[in-house]
Amino acid sequence: MTTSKVRTSAGSTISICLTTLPATYDVPGFAALTYVPVAEVTDLGTIGKVYTVTKFAPLGSRAVVKRKGSYDNGTMAIKAGYSPTDPGQIAVQSARDSDISSSYKLVTQSGSIYYFTAQTSGTPIGVGTVDQITTFDITLDLDNDIIATNLTA
Repeated sequence: MTTSKVRTSAGSTISICLTTLPATYDVPGFAALTYVPVAEVTDLGTIGKVYTVTKFAPLGSRAVVKRKGSYDNGTMAIKAGYSPTDPGQIAVQSARDSDISSSYKLVTQSGSIYYFTAQTSGTPIGVGTVDQITTFDITLDLDNDIIATNLTA
């Protein structure tokens, strides 16, 4: 019997560096930055490259030809409980109002680290119902490749 290598996301964190972009777009460049953790995160959403499929349908063969075209590093839809005095949430709200990208650091439970830059395009607050926690939704539009390090199984 094979032992599964999957794991939960418990303990994963996301942090923002609002003050600067990395001097070099690599692990040492991102690691040199100072990050502020975003508190009360409940869902980090998804991260990763997705290609657009370009289609061509020649009349003579009727078969559709498909090729990968451009790619998009995606949009993260992060969910958190609203904490108006949290320095990380305050920094994310400040990034939302800037046209300059911010640097982010995502650390998984296993210690894998994903660095990236993103436009912070939304931070709506969800009031909800009497039986709900007030939420803070963060939308990050990744605008460059993801730099991964310390990947573990």
